[in-house]
Amino acid sequence: MRFYKHLLLWSSLGTLLVLGWAAVAENFLAEWRRVQRAARSRLPPAEAEGFGVELRQVVLPELAVADRCVSCHLGMAPGERGLPGDKALAPHPPVVHDPAAFGCTTCHGGQGRATTAADAHGQVEHWPEPMLPRRYFYAACGTCHTHLAVPSAALLARGRDAFERHDCLSCHRLDGRGGTLRPGGQGGLEGPDLSRAGARGWRADWHAHHLRERDEAPAGPWRSAFAGVPEEERAALDVYLASRVGAPGLTEAKALFHSLGCRGCHAVGGVGGADGPDLTRVGQRDPGQRAWGGVRGERTLASWFQEHFRAPARVTPGSLMPELGLSEPQIDQLTLYLLSLRRSSLSNSFHPRDRVRAEKLGEREFATDGATLYGTFCAACHGQGGEGMRYPGMAPFPAIGNPDFLAIASDDFIAETVRSGRPGRRMPAWGEAEGGLRPAEIATLVRYLRSLGPAYQPDPRPARWARGDAARGERLYASACAGCHGARGQGGEGPMLANPVLLRSASDRYLAETIRAGRRGTAMLGFERPTPARRALAPSEIEDVVTFLRSFEPKDREKRP
Repeated sequence: MRFYKHLLLWSSLGTLLVLGWAAVAENFLAEWRRVQRAARSRLPPAEAEGFGVELRQVVLPELAVADRCVSCHLGMAPGERGLPGDKALAPHPPVVHDPAAFGCTTCHGGQGRATTAADAHGQVEHWPEPMLPRRYFYAACGTCHTHLAVPSAALLARGRDAFERHDCLSCHRLDGRGGTLRPGGQGGLEGPDLSRAGARGWRADWHAHHLRERDEAPAGPWRSAFAGVPEEERAALDVYLASRVGAPGLTEAKALFHSLGCRGCHAVGGVGGADGPDLTRVGQRDPGQRAWGGVRGERTLASWFQEHFRAPARVTPGSLMPELGLSEPQIDQLTLYLLSLRRSSLSNSFHPRDRVRAEKLGEREFATDGATLYGTFCAACHGQGGEGMRYPGMAPFPAIGNPDFLAIASDDFIAETVRSGRPGRRMPAWGEAEGGLRPAEIATLVRYLRSLGPAYQPDPRPARWARGDAARGERLYASACAGCHGARGQGGEGPMLANPVLLRSASDRYLAETIRAGRRGTAMLGFERPTPARRALAPSEIEDVVTFLRSFEPKDREKRP
């Protein structure tokens, strides 16, 4: 009995000590209290007297937000101004939205109800929504916004170069740069800040307006700084200004993602390929659900993305994604874009116009000119200029910009290839029903591909004219073609010739000319001339091979005339 009395006594005293320490820690030693007391100590006596040390928060019931971040970030609380001392006490930098209207975690992520920095920032084990890294804060715009009609990276670069080359930064500020004084004290932000021109708009006759101002000015910066802009560069400038939406670097990151052909394997918002994971919300993935064996550095999504871009198979064993040889700046841009692929659960009344236009009206996130469409869907496999690609461990991808191909491929053939793909191969069907391209976009893409090579010369003969000997063609195929294309046309080093879409859409002339002339710059050498390894084929023998290839078509298929 005496033992249990002592046990009860000392356990009760221990419990009281723990509760007492918890009360002291919460009411006197809490991190946010130390921050506020230190801030108050630096204020003038009159201001310090009215400065209360208390838990502060932003509560927005309509957004289900209760953020206590302002208990430490005092200058960012509604109605507060910046306080001297640490940067954490400074006011929020100027942004498009009032931070008080959306809270902190809506944009930055993290755990808004927490009262310690580690918990609030979310860099703790098992917290699924950590705060975005500081260098990638602008990725938060993707939580609500969907930037539309983003052009290719090359076109954006041309617009940016023109903006700087024509001295626009002397009068206009752009994403924190420019508007500086010229030598002699002249100038300095005479023009409006263009950082959000893509969202706010700009006058369509800006060039004519600038010329009038220059011609009417007696002297000064108008006379000395503006010399006119060539028409082709004005178009690039308009594209660049349309991309300025108040999120520096994010549009360029999205343009790079499209220009590298990433949608060829990955879908975003229901548009793209299915070879790789859907990336629509990849920026919100729980870091705790990732495999970290091949990742160096911090266990953050940003670190995981960066390492995956450098060496996909090391981070994800068995990954089909090839090493693209990206530079570190490109990896940084792509990481920013992937972190922006997130979605809020806000009600429709809070959705911005660009998101409504994308999700409800079906507007594209990428520009729909031929070059951008090619970069978005095709470049990763077929090369930036259609030269074809070869990645370790994979069959080579065809050179669709090859002049020998374009000379014999009709528009209908190219369109059908894009629309229906190559079943059984890495080439998906890009028809709209599969989450790909609309008919008008396929037509635009065909015109762009056609611009890469010589004009197509129509064949006066019918599409199916070969009447050779299939048995002899089979023997010729086995000796001359099977090594690259497979014994039954299943493909290997060369394309899959037994593909039903290829055989349905290719004319006999296409097949015969490919055998005769080959494809320059590829392993496919023409058979009209002999080589040390094999003899040439006569026209009749080429016709025999074409006839045999037709035997790969499904037997119940109705033949075209």
